[in-house]
Amino acid sequence: MDLDLAQVRAFLAVAERLHFGRAAEQLSLSQQALSKRVARLEAELGAALFLRGGHAVELTEAGHRFLEPARRALAAGDRAVAAARDLACPLRLDAWGHLFGPMRTLRPVLARLPELTVEVGAGRDLPGVADALVRSVADVGFGRVYRQDSDDAVSRDLTHRLVRLEPVDLVVGPGHPLADRSEVRTAELRDAGVLWSPAAVERLEFYVRLVERFGVTTESSPANLGLEHYLEQVAADPRRYAVIPADLELPGRLPVRPIPLVDPTPLYAWSLLWRSSDTHPGIETLLRTFADVAAQRRWLEYRPGQDWLPAADAEDVALG
Repeated sequence: MDLDLAQVRAFLAVAERLHFGRAAEQLSLSQQALSKRVARLEAELGAALFLRGGHAVELTEAGHRFLEPARRALAAGDRAVAAARDLACPLRLDAWGHLFGPMRTLRPVLARLPELTVEVGAGRDLPGVADALVRSVADVGFGRVYRQDSDDAVSRDLTHRLVRLEPVDLVVGPGHPLADRSEVRTAELRDAGVLWSPAAVERLEFYVRLVERFGVTTESSPANLGLEHYLEQVAADPRRYAVIPADLELPGRLPVRPIPLVDPTPLYAWSLLWRSSDTHPGIETLLRTFADVAAQRRWLEYRPGQDWLPAADAEDVALG
């Protein structure tokens, strides 16, 4: 059979929302027209793709099997159209971890790729960006990638590569007991007061690993309103301190100062994440350019014994 990509697009819209009405709105179709496209696709495939019961919609086993190949087929079709029209298909990149300024790292890399059209979007977190990649809504993600026993976000046809290991600093206000120090041993954080978290600690995997390894005490801000607000809260209470990437530019008007953490120095791992089956040529170009910039700026320098990484990150470094 010849696969009709309009029917595939209709199937994917329903599969991603499990709701015919919302899928029809997305595609600017009537619900009746959408249903007809899906029904014709099912008829040609000779298999039901959805279980329809009342207001509930679920994928059948055939629908689950069809889902990933359908995403790849539609993405390939879109790129074929772009190629025929001599259009540069943009590389869609979603970044997360905005409190820590991911654009600082992306900017010098993208500056070397003026010929590559990149659409940069904001992802909320790793699971959200992973979902966008799986659904072919994005081509590449950039942020901190981690693995948990209960989270298969990086195992669903996704690949990641470490591209930067950034030292983190202690940041304190003028009233903090360590404010006059030139450096602080990371083990001292246990008795340094309270690590002030910009959100619930369990949502910030790097902080979770820091707590586990160094036994620090944490408290959370009721709302994450950005870096300036976060550091205002740190400066306002002499018990609080922050742990943030060392190259992050701090707001000049705030009475806070960064202090290097040593013996060991914690490193924050930044990674690229992409779908293994995505054939966009810009992905390989981006990976090569990251490697060049990382080598020149020593972004991947890791000194065992002097630096600290969560175990999964250390494994990634060992794997190269």
